[in-house]
Amino acid sequence: MTIREELELREKEILAPWAAFSVQSRGRAVPEEQCDIRPVFQRDRDRILHSKSFRRLKDKTQVFLSPDGDHYRTRMTHTLEVSQNARTIAKALRLNEDLAEAIALGHDLGHTPFGHAGERALNRISPEGFRHNEQSLRTVDILEKNGAGMNLTEEVRDGIVNHQVNTLPFTLEGQIVRLSDKIAYVHHDMDDAIRGGILTDEDVPESIAAVVGRTLGQRLDRLIHDIITTSQGRPVITMSEEVSDAFGKLRAFMFERVYTNPVAKAQESRAENMIGVLYEYYMTHPEEMPELQKKMIDNGTPVWRAVCDYISSMTDRYAIMMFESIYIPKTWDVL
Repeated sequence: MTIREELELREKEILAPWAAFSVQSRGRAVPEEQCDIRPVFQRDRDRILHSKSFRRLKDKTQVFLSPDGDHYRTRMTHTLEVSQNARTIAKALRLNEDLAEAIALGHDLGHTPFGHAGERALNRISPEGFRHNEQSLRTVDILEKNGAGMNLTEEVRDGIVNHQVNTLPFTLEGQIVRLSDKIAYVHHDMDDAIRGGILTDEDVPESIAAVVGRTLGQRLDRLIHDIITTSQGRPVITMSEEVSDAFGKLRAFMFERVYTNPVAKAQESRAENMIGVLYEYYMTHPEEMPELQKKMIDNGTPVWRAVCDYISSMTDRYAIMMFESIYIPKTWDVL
């Protein structure tokens, strides 16, 4: 018996009946020989962790664009906090921790530079719009590994594309990530807003604080405990009605005070304009994109689709560098 088979048997002994068992995975688009050590979801987690698109998250905006300080979140630190929330909840509920972690690590791989400002720009310009959850799936299916894709399991793919508010993954582990994502960004975006002097803990309305806590630590603890307590022993991932209502009001408060705050968002119009200019440039100069995009166009991919793939893969720093290389005059020397 291989180590993988032993681990699969252990899942049967430990996990809840409604967990996603590795041995019962719906499989991959292209069948592969099994690893002798790692079950399928652990293998997916490793593939995502070692990917180029994951490493690029370290230089992609979360909420605050180019903040003056080392402790503001990036898209990567957001992803790691989502992963930790998801693992905590999955372990407590005896669900598949490897699957929850794989989905969490992959859920934002397709995010644009400059956070949601970049996403808005591409969504406005592109013929069929742009949604980062769909781009994350496209990243793992098609773009990674120089166009070969990662060939992930159906459970991980479903969790990645359905982590948005208006969709629902078919696994409970995916549903955990969906909630963990919302908890993470509300928690850490408020922490960053407090660090930036935009908010204080005392600004949170008392009607919300009375339910989910007054401090950042209290709120995070309350939300995660509530999901675990409410979902314990049930084939469903949910919050209690009281906490869900308070959390919804907290998110609305954040949208009003932070996500649309002119101080926090002062640079976003410039970022959107930059993305728009880059899009128009590569639409008329597709030959200047990398070989992967040029090969995809030769094989029938619409130019706009390839341009979106290229721009969304950029980090903040790389997007600025490409903009400057195209449009900013350079100094020159006379020999």
